[in-house]
Amino acid sequence: MSQVSDEGLETHLQELRRGTVVLACLRLLRTPEYGYRLLEELNARGFETDTNTLYPLLRRLEKQGHLTSDWNTDQTRPRKFYRTSARGARLAAALTDDFRAVADAIDHLPAKA
Repeated sequence: MSQVSDEGLETHLQELRRGTVVLACLRLLRTPEYGYRLLEELNARGFETDTNTLYPLLRRLEKQGHLTSDWNTDQTRPRKFYRTSARGARLAAALTDDFRAVADAIDHLPAKA
């Protein structure tokens, strides 16, 4: 990304990324994963987030029925593994379609004013 000198840029980027993190979680959690590992995966793939954002998001998505969870107590440290539910997969598909439509619409806007 090019350097833009706009003091509000970070705020705008956070707003833009907020919805994409939901979509990224739903897509990544097609394979069960625990929270901290998901956080690492998101950050590695360019979806910068932190624990104070991720864990409330996971709880909200689970409460809404978009994720399921199970505790794994096989290791010394119990971990809660999340997985996208059928309802979450439908939401991910709809959000992906809409995201692509928005990206396509942006691509067709003039680049310069």
